[in-house]
Amino acid sequence: MNVPFSTNAEPAGLNSGDEANLVEINRHRLRDIIPSAPNWLRQCHGIRVLPASEVESDVSAADGQWSDDAGAVCAVLSADCLPVLLAAQNGSAVAAIHAGWRGLADGVVDAGVAALTDAGFESLRAALGPAIGPQHFEVGDEVLDQFASGGHRLDGAWRRRMDGKALLDLYLLAQRRLQALGVQCGPRPEFCTYRDKDRFFSYRRDGVTGRQAGLIWREATE
Repeated sequence: MNVPFSTNAEPAGLNSGDEANLVEINRHRLRDIIPSAPNWLRQCHGIRVLPASEVESDVSAADGQWSDDAGAVCAVLSADCLPVLLAAQNGSAVAAIHAGWRGLADGVVDAGVAALTDAGFESLRAALGPAIGPQHFEVGDEVLDQFASGGHRLDGAWRRRMDGKALLDLYLLAQRRLQALGVQCGPRPEFCTYRDKDRFFSYRRDGVTGRQAGLIWREATE
């Protein structure tokens, strides 16, 4: 099983602030070190998850894709949102999920897990990629309300600053959701895309900016 994440040294997102020619160059370089070219999603902060074989690159509107084909690379792009990579314990299937706060609140992680379990794959595990950390993810109370309405446990996942602003922990909310769905989740990452400007793009920090890629695939021998 392979689960690499790119950094701001390898921009991968078209229509995101990266120069298109630089993105294409990096996508070609990426293609040289992975088994197949990913079909890139047109991410829309929703909960739609497609089979990778049905994704039309840079056209299909969805926030996740999955595959049980050996060598098929599932990919998502992010620049503060949380990439969630899923795999069956025996390596028989994988999925890549783009979990921004809207998608996470509305159930995109649930949809990604369901895509695999409905296809007969069980004993799932997850890896979380670089996202904005809880010291910098400032949200309004309407965001907290949306998570609460979606059945998420918020205790310990947010705090109120002295100026009244709320800070939210996407990592913890995703971990809790995965655990509630019976998915084994790896260690909590210490990444913060907002804080680490030398390594990661951040929409919150920079506005118009590039995108990192999170990728996962299964080897032909698995």
